[in-house]
Amino acid sequence: MKIIFLGTNGWYSTPTGDTPCILIETSDRYIILDAGNGTYKLDQYIKEDKPISMFISHFHIDHTSGLHMLPKFDFKQGIDVYVGQGRSRDFQTLVNPPFTIGYKPQPENINNLRTEIRLHELSEEGENIPFKASAIKQFHAYGAHGYKLELEGKIIAYTGDAGFTEAARKLANNADVLICECGNRKTPDPDVWGHFDPSQAATLAKEENVKKLILTHFGAQYYLTLDDRKAAEEEAKKIFPNTTAAMDGMEFEI
Repeated sequence: MKIIFLGTNGWYSTPTGDTPCILIETSDRYIILDAGNGTYKLDQYIKEDKPISMFISHFHIDHTSGLHMLPKFDFKQGIDVYVGQGRSRDFQTLVNPPFTIGYKPQPENINNLRTEIRLHELSEEGENIPFKASAIKQFHAYGAHGYKLELEGKIIAYTGDAGFTEAARKLANNADVLICECGNRKTPDPDVWGHFDPSQAATLAKEENVKKLILTHFGAQYYLTLDDRKAAEEEAKKIFPNTTAAMDGMEFEI
């Protein structure tokens, strides 16, 4: 299994990275986590005719700006898009006129849509789709979901945007890989928005028996350089040594 980071910034793209998009390739499928500006790179990596599943954590623009790029792709197998319970309406609002050309064929856009989009809601309890997946609601302004996936015998947990809560613990528990947002340098108390900082992410990984922690979604207003990310990595390693700060283009073999 390979995990490829196509966008690792939070809020907006800068020379340090694009906004969130992660591609997981297994022997029999592709998994996409969020659809920020890094989405435009997908066709550089998706070369085989394997099923594609996309998981959207929430509908802040930095996580969804790439959805308007879907007509760019010519994926004959289509894309199954998964959202948390109650979030289909958000997808349908954003991925339709006047915000995009729309994701379902209509007379006015039929020639522009080359990839079929199939929309699904995913439960917190977990479903086989055909791999086991669950959408666990997280604390983040206006609501968000993290995803816990079982792929090739490994548990991959992705927080999306989230604060440090019991729901985050449920998401991270016993994960082989925890992909955790790191939007803050230091999370304020109280945490109004719901974002992690390096120490919180490392503490979550340590306390929930995670094997590997990857930090991503670095707040562009706080992490101005890649050296800032390396400093976050070093801070996290003091608590959880097996930590890596992701950068655009970074690949991990799991």
